[in-house]
Amino acid sequence: MQSNSLPPALFRLGFRPFFIAGALLAAVAIPLWVAALFGHVAWQPAGGWLGWHRHEMLFGFAAAIIAGFLLTAVQNWTGVPGPRGKPLMLLAGLWLAARLAWLAGAPAWLLLPLELAFFPALALFVGRSLISVRQTRNYPVLGVLLLLAVADLLVMLGLLWANDALARQGNQGALWLIAALIAIIGGRVIPFFTRNGLGLAKAAEPLAWLDTLLLAGSILVALLMFAGLALVATPWLALLFAALGAGHLWRLARWYHPGIWKVPLLWSLHVAYAWLAVACLAMASWHLGAYMSFSQATHILALGGMSGIILAMIARVSLGHTGRPLQAPAIMTVAFVLLNLAVPVRVWLAQISVVNGLWLAAGAWAVAFGLFVWHYGPILSRPRPDGGPG
Repeated sequence: MQSNSLPPALFRLGFRPFFIAGALLAAVAIPLWVAALFGHVAWQPAGGWLGWHRHEMLFGFAAAIIAGFLLTAVQNWTGVPGPRGKPLMLLAGLWLAARLAWLAGAPAWLLLPLELAFFPALALFVGRSLISVRQTRNYPVLGVLLLLAVADLLVMLGLLWANDALARQGNQGALWLIAALIAIIGGRVIPFFTRNGLGLAKAAEPLAWLDTLLLAGSILVALLMFAGLALVATPWLALLFAALGAGHLWRLARWYHPGIWKVPLLWSLHVAYAWLAVACLAMASWHLGAYMSFSQATHILALGGMSGIILAMIARVSLGHTGRPLQAPAIMTVAFVLLNLAVPVRVWLAQISVVNGLWLAAGAWAVAFGLFVWHYGPILSRPRPDGGPG
């Protein structure tokens, strides 16, 4: 019999409300942004539509998934129970209030405290668990969360002072901090998931020095974005981005097994990580003044790397942590394919036909995340079938 002391299923672990909320925002926000871009939306959010789009894809959509993943993972890492029930409701409510305030064009006196409270609150929950058991191995995760709070502050100051350059520095810095999180988390879970998913004897052994350099390199890029230095084409920075791209490709080659192509929950992770490497190389190309624009390189990272990892991870984590077999429904294979097709459509086709390219990419994106919400919404909002507490 289910205990009456348990909170509603949606608020028993962090991944439940935040994965649904983040995916819902993703499914709605991109078509809304494209509609606004072409003049089909009458009102203006805080900071204008471009400012809203840049901010909400990072501090709305990605932040929700980061929160859901870390609040769940840190509990597993440390054995310290994460927030559930009312504390989790309050944190999710804070995230939602900031999203609504942005979209409604709320005044700065209301928007700033709502927006700037989220990452420090998340860092408090994560940090309390990590520090209580002195789990120093995961302190870099806490450091990245605190830097994301700094990035959000830069964006909000840019909005308050009508300084678009400062806001852009904060947004771009945040994107590369998320790349740093992908480097940390991806380096742990992708080889582990690959081993388990294919029944291999062992996973590829990590190269500690390479892991450290990729993390440090991503954080360095974020700091250079904060300072505005990496926003200007600079040949010597091409070396940094090329080294990051090569390092990620080396990692990916070490993890690779041909069997992944039979398992959508695996190939989706590997392909998303490959987009991260391509984004680094594309940014190196831009710094050399060849082939790629800054926007193209940024969208490869944001759409292929960040969002691809997100969709693949939430599809798997949502099954594992609700006590279900790790086998995605066939419809999620469609979602993975659509999201990956959206990358070349947005990055290259949109350069040839702006209207068609943007609408096609937005449609593929929205359907991909809409399929997740449609299939996983009931899973995330109902108790585990095995009666477990998660």
